[in-house]
Amino acid sequence: MRDHQHMESWTIKHFSQANPEGAGQADLPALLRRVADSIENLGPVEVQDLVMHTEITADDDRPSLTVYYHGAED
Repeated sequence: MRDHQHMESWTIKHFSQANPEGAGQADLPALLRRVADSIENLGPVEVQDLVMHTEITADDDRPSLTVYYHGAED
């Protein structure tokens, strides 16, 4: 059994990103490129998790990605 009194605690950062609404909003490869660019712009980080959500709209599905990360020094 784990000793819950000695568990480490830390905060993770996150952001969510989607393609602009309208034509191309369902373009998953474009979204992945956008997210990759955003991660690169953060500098040295360690990504812990990626979660994809899909919003169902009248025109077309609109995927988004939430990226959970922490600084490489954290």
